[in-house]
Amino acid sequence: MRIALGLEYDGTAYNGWQRQRTGQGVQQRVEEALSIVADETIDVICAGRTDTGVHASGQVVHFDTSSERPSRGWLLGANSNLPDDISVTWAQRVDDSFHARFSATARSYRYLILNRLERSALYRHRAWWVYDPLDAERMHVAAQALLGRHDFSAYRAAACQASTPVREITAIAVSRNDVWILLHVTANAFLQHMVRNITGTLVAIGRGDEPEDRVATVLDSRDRSAGGVAAPPQGLTLVNVEYPTEFDLPPNPNERL
Repeated sequence: MRIALGLEYDGTAYNGWQRQRTGQGVQQRVEEALSIVADETIDVICAGRTDTGVHASGQVVHFDTSSERPSRGWLLGANSNLPDDISVTWAQRVDDSFHARFSATARSYRYLILNRLERSALYRHRAWWVYDPLDAERMHVAAQALLGRHDFSAYRAAACQASTPVREITAIAVSRNDVWILLHVTANAFLQHMVRNITGTLVAIGRGDEPEDRVATVLDSRDRSAGGVAAPPQGLTLVNVEYPTEFDLPPNPNERL
């Protein structure tokens, strides 16, 4: 049978999602926990691989197993064998046609910036501290140039292995709540470091170091060297993955966390 799971994790202690030869990936810990519950080796496939230090409140995975367990058993059993920084939020049997990666129609990321003079002890692993004043409205206006289907070569990592740089952003917004600046972006899929590179360029615009049209200029260049520095990983969280309604997956309880 095929089982889908919702996952949340703090990526601080991990070398990204993927299983690692050296270091530790989130995938390894999840597979180890599920293998104990299933009493057989379990391999999981995720909706989107997160990088070192990046978090998730809405990751989705699936795995195949011959072990019969109720959904509650998979959830409680996995969580009892996972470290405190990884948690299963839901478990559900799905049709064999479901694929955590290829069935997904959209993914959403949030990037959190702490914009004040004082650094934070509590959010040092969950937000990028930028002490220079930032104009969030200016950042939002600039970001709208990214809406639609584009070649995002200028915003992908040099080591990105995606077969095509073309992606479609369907929503992107920058907002401020007191000292917090939030970037929320939804696309059909993302390239490696894409959100972090976009955020770095937007922060330069928010500081006033670059004009508002810099986002579009970088995009049109298709040259990564034309962009600004990448934002650090700790402010980035995968918050939601969307699927066709036919799979009837539970809503993500942590989409806004």
